[in-house]
Amino acid sequence: MRIWLTGGDLLAVSWTTGFSTPDGFNSVFLWSPNYKALLSMCKQTSDKKPTFSVRLVRADAGSDGQRIDNFLIRECKGVPKSHLYKAIRSGQVRVNKGRVQAEYRVKDGDEIRIPPLRVATPDENRVVPAGQFPIVFEDDALIVIDKPSGVAVHGGSGVSFGVIEQMRAARPEARFLELAHRLDKETSGLLMIAKKRAALVALHGMFKESRGRKCYLALVEGDWVNDRQHIRLPLEKYLTRDGERRVRVRPDGKVAHTIVSKEARFGRYTLVKAELRTGRTHQIRVHLAASGFPIVGDEKYGNDETRIAFARQGFARMFLHAHTLEIPHPVTQEPLSLTAPLPEVCRQLLDRLAVRR
Repeated sequence: MRIWLTGGDLLAVSWTTGFSTPDGFNSVFLWSPNYKALLSMCKQTSDKKPTFSVRLVRADAGSDGQRIDNFLIRECKGVPKSHLYKAIRSGQVRVNKGRVQAEYRVKDGDEIRIPPLRVATPDENRVVPAGQFPIVFEDDALIVIDKPSGVAVHGGSGVSFGVIEQMRAARPEARFLELAHRLDKETSGLLMIAKKRAALVALHGMFKESRGRKCYLALVEGDWVNDRQHIRLPLEKYLTRDGERRVRVRPDGKVAHTIVSKEARFGRYTLVKAELRTGRTHQIRVHLAASGFPIVGDEKYGNDETRIAFARQGFARMFLHAHTLEIPHPVTQEPLSLTAPLPEVCRQLLDRLAVRR
């Protein structure tokens, strides 16, 4: 039985009988000259968005190798991505009864606990605009785009949508589109998107085994002396007091290896090439900053005075660009050698610095 009391002369009682009225509840007695107000109030309570109850899902072979966040996006249609990422971070999502991070790769046979999740309201479920990005390479299995700086690769954590959502909106006929790896929002350059599950699994295997070469161009503060230097500093993710996610060097962190080569000197700055041998979050940025050579324009790990000075001159981004990629094709195994040229704004900055030296 339910009782509503909203004023001196408005009282209603309802209970379940197995029969339903057109107004959305079962049996109601009203004591009020204004019974429509009560009907309206009851309708509002019944119009709340539904939630998914707790579910236990068994991953199959088709999900093997997929990131847990992408697995949840597929399983929980209509749930805002921000809610999914919050559920992962808070530990409500469990795999084999244990907590995982968003980067966890699902394995065939995993038991995944999905907590109650609210479906998006009309305001949250905004239409994602179709996005067109420069295509560097495309065939039946793979797309490689030249991602601009300032665009997230996917939605979540305060970002409504990113590259992958915009690509899906632009290609509604595509049955499968998944990110093969990540780039930071501020980083530009080569980004791989798998068009087939087999291609995605193959690419993940290649990255895990460090097959292929991914090289970035970065402009750093300082005079980089060594022509070629290996940086091996273990990295750890952590949260600041403000809740910002960052990465730092820690002896007990995850193994991280970057090879840095000098490309050109520009007075107080050096253009370097950074080759990833592992793929940790913010790896190049933290390795260079920890070595005393922060990347120009890096808001998290760089020099704020330098960043602001360059922004006033029209360079309002981080100078980190995914420049070249050499890797076997995930299906044919033919060698792929791809290049994304430096963005015009980066070339213009180098030209200005070259004149000054």
